[in-house]
This record gives sequence, structure tokens and C-alpha cells, in this order.
Amino acid sequence: MPMSTDQTALRFLALGDSYTIGEAVDPEMRWPVQLANLLGKRGHARIEPQIIARTGWTTDELRSAIRDESPRGPYQLVSLLIGVNNQYRGRDSEEYRKEFSELLGMAIRFAGDDPRRVIVLSIPDWGVTPFAEGRSREEIAEQIDRFNTINREVTLSRRAHYVEVTTISRKAATDASLLASDGLHPSGAMYRRWAELALPAAMSALR
Repeated sequence: MPMSTDQTALRFLALGDSYTIGEAVDPEMRWPVQLANLLGKRGHARIEPQIIARTGWTTDELRSAIRDESPRGPYQLVSLLIGVNNQYRGRDSEEYRKEFSELLGMAIRFAGDDPRRVIVLSIPDWGVTPFAEGRSREEIAEQIDRFNTINREVTLSRRAHYVEVTTISRKAATDASLLASDGLHPSGAMYRRWAELALPAAMSALR
């Protein structure tokens, strides 16, 4: 007999930067890994997500890395979280729109040209962290919101899933347990919350 859907191996490609590779946390605490584990508890075969991400990457650097690694689809699930380093380096928001749109198009192709299998996460707000001490936290928040307006518009126009994690990232301003030891990146506990927020979209993608 053919295997049922919940028995088949899940192919999951996660694209991004430090927030996807899980800078400053153990590999099992990365949000894509925690999401895969949550899916496993709901009947999907657990696998290690294929991750193309590195701390510090901007949209163009992620695009180059994807082209170098040439991942082979189709994947049942593809995630994309990118843009914080564009903001941090003072890059132009319209440049971000163009390059994010291209990356989303690549993600959709990796998902077998099915945008319903793609999940985009919003950019978290690093301005609430101790690392931002001495900088304008309000300005950082405004810029992050501007970039998120762009990635949300582009994502919804392509009919992919959009998961907003920026609001919960701002809780780190008053809850140190949500930050890793470097005082900048999320802790495993924060990533757990992201995975829980992304779970409904992932379940919908895999129906």
C-alpha cells in the first residue's frame, strides 16, 4: 500500500540569516528545528531541516548563497526570514523590496511553485536588546516596521503564509529569558514561541 501523507518524510528548506541558523543557541533550539519537532508530534516524520543561513547575511548575500548551494526541490515546506542586516547596514528599503521579492520567488519555486507551502517570518526588533544600548531604539523600531511592511505586502501578494514575530520579539525588552547570552540574539525560549506561531501556517502548508 502507498504510504499515507503523515508517514512520508518532510522536506523542509529554511532560508535566512542569524535568526534561522540560531546564532548563540544550540542547534536543536533553532526555530526551524523546533518547528520540525512540533510537526513531528502531529504525525509528520521528523527530519533535520536543510538550512541555508548565516549570521550577518543581507538579501543579496542570501541570494548568492542559494545560487551557490543550488538546493533541489520540491520541498514540502520552505521558510524565509531575511532583512535585519539590510536595516542594520542602512540599506535602501526599495532595494530590499526588489531583492526580497526575488528571494520569495526562489522560495516558491523550491516549494514546487506552490506559494501555500512557503512561510515568511517578519523581522524581529533587535532595538530592544542590550546590544542596542546607546542607539535610537525608536528609530530602529520604525525602520524594522518599514521593512516588515514591505515583506508582508510582497508575501501576501504572492499568496504565501506570513507569520508576525516582531511583536513577541519586543517582549525581550522586559524578559531577559527571551535573549541568548550574547545579549542580541533570541534564546531557545524565544525561538520556541516563533515555532509555535509558525505551526498553524506549517500545518496548513502540509495539508
